[in-house]
Amino acid sequence: MHALRVHWHRLAVALFVVGVCLLPLSSRATEGALGRPVAGMSVLSGIGIVPPEPLTLVSLQQIYIDGSISGNRQVPIAGKTSLGIDGQVAFTLATVLKVWGGFAGWDFASGITVPYVWTEVTASFSAGRFGTTSSDRASNLFDLYFTPIVAGYHFSQTAHIALSFNFWAPTGHYDANALANPSLNNWTFVPQVAFTQLMPKYGLEFDVVAGLQFYTRNTATDYQNAPLFTLDAMGLKKFSNGLGVGLVLGTVQQLGNDSGPLADRLNGFRGHDFSMGPILTYDTKIDGKRPLSASLRWVPSIASTNRLKSTASVMATMSVAF
Repeated sequence: MHALRVHWHRLAVALFVVGVCLLPLSSRATEGALGRPVAGMSVLSGIGIVPPEPLTLVSLQQIYIDGSISGNRQVPIAGKTSLGIDGQVAFTLATVLKVWGGFAGWDFASGITVPYVWTEVTASFSAGRFGTTSSDRASNLFDLYFTPIVAGYHFSQTAHIALSFNFWAPTGHYDANALANPSLNNWTFVPQVAFTQLMPKYGLEFDVVAGLQFYTRNTATDYQNAPLFTLDAMGLKKFSNGLGVGLVLGTVQQLGNDSGPLADRLNGFRGHDFSMGPILTYDTKIDGKRPLSASLRWVPSIASTNRLKSTASVMATMSVAF
C-alpha cells in the first residue's frame, strides 16, 4: 500500500476543489453566466484516493478569475437582461477534512469548506436608443460547502475510485437587485465520482472527476437553473524531487434549459464551455513527517457559449495533514 501513503495527503485539496470553484456574478447560477463550477478546476492529483488511515487535514485554496461575455449576447443578471458582462473574482477557501478510516473494504471521509469572496461586475443595459453601464462590487463570506460523505475503494495499489455527495447551502448575504453577490441564493446538490490511475514505474498519474449539479429555484427571482454536468481530466508527470508537471482539461455542459420568466425570454439561456491549461504540483513533508501538498494552475477558456470566457483563470492550493 506504499502508493496509497504517497498520495493520500493530496486528497483533501482535490475533494474540496470540486464544486467550490465558482464565480458569484449576479446572485444566480447559470443565470449569472457561469454557475458554481469552473471548467478545469475540479481535478487534482490523487483525487480518486481516500486515505486508508484516520487523519485531519487543513487546506487553503486561492482562486482568481477575470472573464466576460461579449456585448452581442444577452445575459440574465440582477433580474434584468444585460448586453454582455465583465467580471472579476478573488476567492479564498478554507477546508477541514476528517478521514474516519475504513469499513468493509471502503474508506470514508467528510468535511466543510468556508469560502470568502471579493467580486466586481460590470454590465451594459439598453434603455431605448441609449445604453447604460453599471458596476457593482461585493466582498463577504460566501455560501458554505459541505461534504457529508466520501467513500473510496482501492481496486489495486494503482487504481482507485472515490464517490461523494456534496452540497452548497445559501448562507451568504444576498440582494436580488445586485449585480455582484456573495451568494447564489439556492441549494446546490453535487454527486460526483473520481478516479485515479497511477503508473509509478514511469512517474505518471492520470486523474478524472465527473459530477452533476442540481439547483433549487431561486425564490427571490423565480429563476430555476438547469442541471450541469462537469468533467475534468489531468495527466501528470511526477519527479523524484517532489515536483510534478501536467495538463488539465475541463468542460461544463448544461443539461437542458433554465426556466422562469427571464430565462424563457432568452430561450433557456443554455450554455457550455471548455478549458485547458498547465498545472505545477509539489509534494513534501514538514519536519519529515507532516505531508504538505501545493499546486498552481492556469486554465484559460478555449471555447464558451453563454458562460463567462476567462483567459485569467488561476488557482493555487496548499494542504497540510495532522
